[in-house]
Amino acid sequence: MQLRQATLRPIPFRGTVRALVALAFILPSSASMAEDEVKLSAVQAHNLGVRVTHPVSSRIDQTLPYPAQIVIPTPQLWVVSAPVAGMVSNLAVARGDRVNAGQPLLTLESPSFVSQQREYLQAVAQEVLAAQQLKRNADLFEGKAVPQRVLEASQTEARQASIAVAERRQMLRLSGLSDEAISRLTNEAAISARLTVIAPRAASVVDIAVSPGQRLEQSAPLVKLAQLSSLWAEIAIPAANIRAIRAGAKIDIEGYAIPGKVVLVSETTDAATQTILVRAEIANNGELHPGQTAAARIGFLSAGESAWEIPYSGLVRRGEQTWVFVAIDGGFRLVPVTLLAEDQDHVVVSGPITDKNEIAIGGISALRGIISGLGQ
Repeated sequence: MQLRQATLRPIPFRGTVRALVALAFILPSSASMAEDEVKLSAVQAHNLGVRVTHPVSSRIDQTLPYPAQIVIPTPQLWVVSAPVAGMVSNLAVARGDRVNAGQPLLTLESPSFVSQQREYLQAVAQEVLAAQQLKRNADLFEGKAVPQRVLEASQTEARQASIAVAERRQMLRLSGLSDEAISRLTNEAAISARLTVIAPRAASVVDIAVSPGQRLEQSAPLVKLAQLSSLWAEIAIPAANIRAIRAGAKIDIEGYAIPGKVVLVSETTDAATQTILVRAEIANNGELHPGQTAAARIGFLSAGESAWEIPYSGLVRRGEQTWVFVAIDGGFRLVPVTLLAEDQDHVVVSGPITDKNEIAIGGISALRGIISGLGQ
């Protein structure tokens, strides 16, 4: 991650350990201060090794870059499974291919599929016989040749035969046969052992779980498909920085022109890393690829405050609050700021500071020690 180099202005240090010891004795008598203010002369400051820098204007209302993992949204993933038990005879697609709805993916040879077709044709034949028997008994009932109970029994048998045909037809649909193919089977009774598995919708092939010659059980995974028109960027944000990030915030992927939007700020913290998952959705024009890593900046959704980047060493933590030492006439004042983002080298803060201010980034421990000592 590449960050701007802060401009540092060191106060020359020429003192010795002896001078620092002497300074510790003269400070209480020569310095007066408010509760969060340190009064120091230029000589005292340079003997304490105080260094200062000007805040650098950060990209307004955006975090420092965070590593982001590009992943496929789970609602856009589908696994095509084996509709029947059988053997893979050939593959029609490869990993990375784009397929259209109805396009063949692979072919199975299946004795189970043969049985399904046979049972369907038997059910159709039974339905025809039941319909003929019902018509015959209806005619006989009109001529008072059979009682009503015989007619009712025929009606029941015809109804059950129709239900059996509907059941077997649905089983063939689940196996992947279209209505056109089922009609052709009905008319021609041409039973086949080969079943072509097709793509349910337009998508990209992201994984193939089988190979030709492999024998499979029913429901075994065959091909994983995904729509890549939009992707997720998943970012692990340090828990201390999460307050500035909200769902709906804008997200920019470095090197990618189309911005995204935060759709989730997790309510749980990873115990091992003390980070919180932030997920953003980004429209994909083909330049993003699942599995890649990228640098992402997230909008703060703040009230329009300016954001300032300073070296990490300039940040002062007091409990859950954050502060910086701002140079004033004759010393430094401790000014509260809001921490918006941080990494191991820099922080981004907002607060009552500008790029005209000088922020202490060296001698911080000495300044804190003076405030603690004189504030007692």
